[in-house]
Amino acid sequence: MTGELKVLGACPLDCPDGCSWVVTVRDGRAVDLRGNRDHPYTRGALCVKVNRYLEHAGAADRIMYPLRRVGPKGSGRFERITWDEALDEIAERLTAIIDEFGGEAIWPYQGTGTLGYIQGESGDAGRRLWNALGASRHDLNICARAGNVGLTRAYGSPGGMDTEDFAHSRLILLWGTNPLTSGHHVWKFVQEARAAGAHIVAIDPIRTRTADQADEYLAIRPGTDAALALALMHVVLDEGAEDRDYLERYTEGWPDFEREIRKYPPAVAAEITGIPEPEIRALGRRLAHTRPAAIRTTMGVQRHRGGGTAVRTIGCVPVVTGDWRHRGGGLSYSTSGHVPIRADDRPDLLPAGPVRTLTMTRLAEGLADTEHPVKCLWVYAANPLGSTSDQNRVRRGLAREDLFTVVMEQFPTDTVDYADIVLPATMQIEHTDLHAGYGHMYLMWNEPAVPPPGECASTTETFRRVARRLGLTDPSLYESDLEIAEGLLSGGHPALEGITVARLRAEGWARLNHPDPFLPYAAGFPTPSGRLAFPAAGEGYLAPRTARPDGPYRLALVTPASHMFLNTVFANNPELARRAGGPKILVSEKDAAERGLAGGDRVRVFNDNGEMAAELVVSDRVPPGVVATTKGNWPKLSPGGVNVNVLVDERDADMGRGAVYHDNLVEIAPW
Repeated sequence: MTGELKVLGACPLDCPDGCSWVVTVRDGRAVDLRGNRDHPYTRGALCVKVNRYLEHAGAADRIMYPLRRVGPKGSGRFERITWDEALDEIAERLTAIIDEFGGEAIWPYQGTGTLGYIQGESGDAGRRLWNALGASRHDLNICARAGNVGLTRAYGSPGGMDTEDFAHSRLILLWGTNPLTSGHHVWKFVQEARAAGAHIVAIDPIRTRTADQADEYLAIRPGTDAALALALMHVVLDEGAEDRDYLERYTEGWPDFEREIRKYPPAVAAEITGIPEPEIRALGRRLAHTRPAAIRTTMGVQRHRGGGTAVRTIGCVPVVTGDWRHRGGGLSYSTSGHVPIRADDRPDLLPAGPVRTLTMTRLAEGLADTEHPVKCLWVYAANPLGSTSDQNRVRRGLAREDLFTVVMEQFPTDTVDYADIVLPATMQIEHTDLHAGYGHMYLMWNEPAVPPPGECASTTETFRRVARRLGLTDPSLYESDLEIAEGLLSGGHPALEGITVARLRAEGWARLNHPDPFLPYAAGFPTPSGRLAFPAAGEGYLAPRTARPDGPYRLALVTPASHMFLNTVFANNPELARRAGGPKILVSEKDAAERGLAGGDRVRVFNDNGEMAAELVVSDRVPPGVVATTKGNWPKLSPGGVNVNVLVDERDADMGRGAVYHDNLVEIAPW
């Protein structure tokens, strides 16, 4: 290919913004990648991470050929093999495992490394193959399941407001979310609202970049968000500002929930949350008398013992105030509930009888099960040794010699080091995909800009090759990427009317056909009764484990997103790693002094699960009793070969078996 070409694509990564981008290809090489100026949400801007995407795709440590392990598990020692050799070994091992242990001994462990409907998590890529093999179901519950379940129990859907409508808000609560680091495009609409007089409030255990830019910041104890939400509603009731008409028309269980609210006056919430009573009362009054008011809350709020309860209770606030009736009012949690695309994963291919489900948050437990053992772990779009809880136990599980592990990857992650077979995976500029950001209302097409390097193959192509080598015959296993895309868009939903593969390939994106303005709950909810279901008595607040520290560990650990990495993606990029620096632990001046520690000290952060080394930073960004260190570092690139997840319990949140990354107790001492 000669000359210059502009190719429209979409960022695949686990971020609500789902950016549209333009790749410049010159003489067959991708030479530039920029945000699409024509996209109404992206508006030409990408984040500091994705701005280095082409550099990342061309990195020297890119995996470009199939590999077979030749050293001990964990050593990272491999030999290059052909695709035929890899497929032969995979087919032989899978057949033997199924014959002896049944298909359920296979765990297809998929992550959110790409959110595409064709290649990734949104479309449950590979599920047809796994169904045909009778493999265990994989419950991808690590990210947002607690909140999704909590909000669905109330609303009937996890869908929230259109984030572009923040521009119409007059009060915005950024609750446990840091958009200037994660999902920064919403900030444009927040700024538009501010220019029109809106008041911006950040609520977070950490004084983040976003909190620095807010008009008001409330420092809340981790996991106590539901108590604050109840107190704010208490003030709304005291002010007589609840929307009684909306409550009577569109909710059920209000009398019981009103009594629950009355248990949490600002004075009680102040004791629980650590926020001074006058600040709670002042914000409650502002909320009572400002329309429209919008709340944005996403992942961080739900990653503790009471995470589902927290999201559900926060979701009740705009119901009590009636803000769902107003453009610019409501809750911004996710727009995924408004995207009417459902992958056809062909459940009819499953063998007769029940199939077990293995949960992503319980990898260590699943690999240790001897009664119903996992004999094959197939990892794709995931780096569990860097991302999951209880890292030491996960490592022990991956080290099992009787576990056949296949990893489809782009880079030599910690998880790759434990693989028996490594299959080289394409990156976004090299394959076809269909995307929908979970923070906006657009579908986006990703056209491959350049051919895959070396012998890299897309997820769909890899699974087609595996199915063929196993001798599977169902035609659905061999659909092309374009055929899969046509099927995804063929549901007949009004929101998809006029949105075709041909249109998306030509234009790059299309807005879903939802009404403008989009007021999803102005006249009821998608529940059986058409009404919101308020929590039952006693279910408004569930205290986190860290609420009452006792024993040897007295510091509540939170693990926010890094500004330089997206989960563990980009942590091996030299420039972004340099900017991030090594692991640091933020500690209040009071907590540091009590332990005889000073800024710059190399410290040991530890609990019963394990320990990690970090540089201590004495900071007023965290309150006493709370410490913070960012997630995303690769263990193998960190001191001691571990990252912060070595400290995180393999416990479940109250709903959906969600993860509890922000609900762990630690202690700190000199190294």
